[in-house]
Amino acid sequence: MKELLSLLFCMLFLHSFKHASAACHVDDQAGLLGFKSGITHDPSGILSSWKPGTDCCSWNGITCLDNIRVSAISLYANLDKPNGYLTGTISPSLVKVQNLDGIYVHDHNITGPFPGFLFGLPKLKYIYIENNKLSGPLPPNIGKMAQLEALSLSGNQFSGLIPSSVANLTQLTQLKLGNNLLSGPIPQGISKLTKLSYLSLQNNKLTGAIPDFFSSFTNLRILELSHNKFSGKIPNSIASLAPKLAYLELGHNALTGTIPSFLGMFKALDTLDLSWNNFTQTVPKSFGNLTKIFNLDLSHNSLVDPFPVMNVTGIESLDLSYNKFNLKQIPNWVTWSPIIYSLKLAKCGIKMNLNDWKPKETYFYDYIDLSYNEISGSPVWLLNKTDYLVGFWASGNKLRFDLGSLKIAGTLRNLELSRNLVYGKVPKSVSGLKSLNLSYNHLCGQLPPTKFPAGAFVGNDCLCGSPLPPCKVKGK
Repeated sequence: MKELLSLLFCMLFLHSFKHASAACHVDDQAGLLGFKSGITHDPSGILSSWKPGTDCCSWNGITCLDNIRVSAISLYANLDKPNGYLTGTISPSLVKVQNLDGIYVHDHNITGPFPGFLFGLPKLKYIYIENNKLSGPLPPNIGKMAQLEALSLSGNQFSGLIPSSVANLTQLTQLKLGNNLLSGPIPQGISKLTKLSYLSLQNNKLTGAIPDFFSSFTNLRILELSHNKFSGKIPNSIASLAPKLAYLELGHNALTGTIPSFLGMFKALDTLDLSWNNFTQTVPKSFGNLTKIFNLDLSHNSLVDPFPVMNVTGIESLDLSYNKFNLKQIPNWVTWSPIIYSLKLAKCGIKMNLNDWKPKETYFYDYIDLSYNEISGSPVWLLNKTDYLVGFWASGNKLRFDLGSLKIAGTLRNLELSRNLVYGKVPKSVSGLKSLNLSYNHLCGQLPPTKFPAGAFVGNDCLCGSPLPPCKVKGK
């Protein structure tokens, strides 16, 4: 009997101990409830499970270490719902959660300055507060958080300079400050962050030359510097990134000079964006070595012939538009790609009959831009074989076909065919498009009801009806 009672006692003890150990620490609960009090709007109930007296280790977005201490907060917006995000500020009460090693707050409407309490969390390694509305300057002493391994504040409204003390964050593998309002030069001290695999500073107002300090980044796989105001040439030290770099994005700056031939050594390169700069002369022949590249954007520069022969087996996205090329034909390495979804060759000196083009695959096309070339024939066979087409731009060519024979895919949003030889009537299905330009063709008949201005239809043979002058009534 005693043995049975002893066994029951042990079971009750173990059960109560397990139950007690499952409850999170009182400080963690207080800190998290303080955070909740700073949230003024939670229409989709992201924090609905955060209730006093319940085990905070079971709350939505909370991870606990050994089921006792909170180690991570992961709050992602519910993008499937129109109001699936939090509104408010980040309460400094989170400093009570002393074992926190990661904070992940994505796609919300969180406002306020950089959360100063983060300095008081000694175990914090990962900060991802992305796509919110934090603003003001980054703290000058941000380098004091030397234990950080990832710092991402992208998609906020931070302004001012990147603090020079960022050089002290030598454990960082990711530094993501893109999509803010930061200005000034890139601090030279970033060269000390030799463990970086991801450096993202795009979509800011950064100026000056791109520093020539990349020789120290032996692990860098992603470099995003596009959409800034950088000037000068591509620094030579970028050549040292060739073994591992997969994404090099330098588009939308004011870079000058020639495209360096060393870029042809980047055998791991997936994406290369040099668009909207001031690069001149020819594209290096070494680009023929980029056999694994999927996305290439050289548009809006002043590049000239000859364009090198590429040996890529499958290009997904290509944009060579608005340079000084005279390609004459759509390149064979594009024609034979089985996975291409975006082809933009506007003003590339293409002189061909579209009926003679025999691409290996058309099914995946989302975007096709062949504007301002000398392309004849009909695109109907091409466009009617695509199920996902979003945009087709072919203004300023010699295309000749009946517009009524064109299947307007349900996904199509943009259709521009101005200054061609298109004939027939305008179908009702164009009313669902976002943008439309059919001006200066040979279209005729009454226009269907649409939201488009007269400029989308002027210069045709005999189109009539709103927004153009009304059609003439027979007998009058």
